[in-house]
Amino acid sequence: MDAPDSALWQAYGHAARWLASLSDRRVPARASVEETVRALGAELPDEPSRPADVVDLLATACEPGLTAFPGGRFYGFVIGGTEPAALAADWLVSAWDQNCVMRAVTPAYTAVEEIASAWLLDLLGLPGGSTVGFTTGATMSNFTCLATARDTVLRRAGWNTARDGLTGGPAVRVIVGEGRHTSIDLALRYLGLGEPELVAADDQGRIDPVALRHALAAGRGSPTVVVLQAGDIHSGAFDPFAETIRAARDADAWVHIDGAFGLWAAASPAHAHLTSGGADADSWATDAHKTLNVPYDCGLAIVRDPLAVRAAMGVQGDYLIQHEHGDPSDKVPELSRRGRAFTVWAALRSLGRSGVAGLVERLCRHASAFAAGIAGTEGATILNEVVFTQVCAEFGSDARTDRVLDRLLEDGTAWISGSTWHGRRVMRISVSNWSTTDDDVSRALDAIRRAADAA
Repeated sequence: MDAPDSALWQAYGHAARWLASLSDRRVPARASVEETVRALGAELPDEPSRPADVVDLLATACEPGLTAFPGGRFYGFVIGGTEPAALAADWLVSAWDQNCVMRAVTPAYTAVEEIASAWLLDLLGLPGGSTVGFTTGATMSNFTCLATARDTVLRRAGWNTARDGLTGGPAVRVIVGEGRHTSIDLALRYLGLGEPELVAADDQGRIDPVALRHALAAGRGSPTVVVLQAGDIHSGAFDPFAETIRAARDADAWVHIDGAFGLWAAASPAHAHLTSGGADADSWATDAHKTLNVPYDCGLAIVRDPLAVRAAMGVQGDYLIQHEHGDPSDKVPELSRRGRAFTVWAALRSLGRSGVAGLVERLCRHASAFAAGIAGTEGATILNEVVFTQVCAEFGSDARTDRVLDRLLEDGTAWISGSTWHGRRVMRISVSNWSTTDDDVSRALDAIRRAADAA
C-alpha cells in the first residue's frame, strides 16, 4: 500500500487542475450518470486497491460529469462557491477529523466556533448575546430555530413539549408570507406543525404588514410563530421587518427570519438598509455556503435566547463530558459532525470586515449588470425590482422563455435555470459566487443574447 500522503498529493493535483479549468470550461456537465457509472466500474473489487489509484480513478471518471458550480458563470441556484481560505481550511477539517461535539474534547474547535460566532453577530448586526449553531445548511438552520420557537411558545402556553410531545397540546400557528421559501414548509413538516398559515404578499414577495396584523388578531391568544424573509428566492426582496416585527410583538408571537442568502446584506453599508429592524427578531437562519462562500455543509442557526435553543436541542448522556458553559452540540440537531466553524473563521479572517462588505456589494453589482444587459435584449423584460442578487426575466411568452433557457444550456457558456413565478415561466439568475468577474457577466450576457436570437 502507498503511504497516506501519496493519495493526498494525488487528490491535490486533481483538485488544482479542476480549479484551474473553471475559468474556461463549459459549465454544464459533459457526461451522463450512466457514462460515469461505466467509467467508475459498477462491480466491487475482491481485492484492495492502492489509495492513490482509487483517487485517480475517482477524479478522472467523475470529472466529465461535474458541473462547474464553483466557477464564476454558474447562476442557476443560490449556492455560492468556495473562497480560497475556506477551501483550504476545509481540507484541514477533513485531515484533522474532529467530531466537534464537546468543549472538553475539542477545545480548538470550540474556541474557533466562539470567535466566528462573535464575528458573525457583529457583521450581521444581531444581538451580541445570541447563540450561533452550525448546521448542515439553511434548511436545518430553519429547523433548529423553528424547533426552538415551537417549544418556547408552547412553554408560554403551559405545555412542556420535551416531556409531553405534541399530542394533546395547544395547536401552534405558524404564519408566513405567500412568497416564503419551501424549506420553511419542509422544516414545519419535520417538526409536526403541518402547513403554515399564508398571508398575502406583494408582487415582489414581501409580506403585507396589514394582512399580517389581521391574521394575528384573528388568532390572538394562540401560541404563534411568524416567519419573515430576508431575500425572496425570485426577486431578492426583503420583508418590511420593523413594521411586521412590531405587529408580531403586539401579539406575543415568536419572530423568525429566513435569511438563507439575504441576511448578509447587513454586512454591507450600501445594503444594510434592507435588513433594517430585523435585529429585533427572536431567531435568524442563513447559509454560509451561499453569500459567504464557504464549502457546503455550513448553515447558521442564530437564536437570541441561548437557554431556549439549549432546551430544544441539547442532549445529555452518561458517557458525554458536558461542560457547565454548554457545548457545540447544544445548539444543533446532530451529535457527530465535522468542524464547520473552521471554514467560517477562515473566510471571515481572510476577507475581514471590508472584504465581506465588498463581496456582497460585488454580487449585487453583477446582478444589476445582468438586469441592464437583459433589458436591452429584444423581447426581454425584467420582472423584479433588482434590490439584491436575484434577477428574473421573461422573453415574450412562456414557450419562448423556455426555448431561450434550452439554447443557453446547450451553449454551455453559463448555467442559468428557469422557474415559474406569478404563473409565468422566467429565467432566474442568482449571482452568488465570489469568483464571478465583470468578464464572466459579459460572457453570460452574450450567451443569453445568442440564445434569444436562436429562440
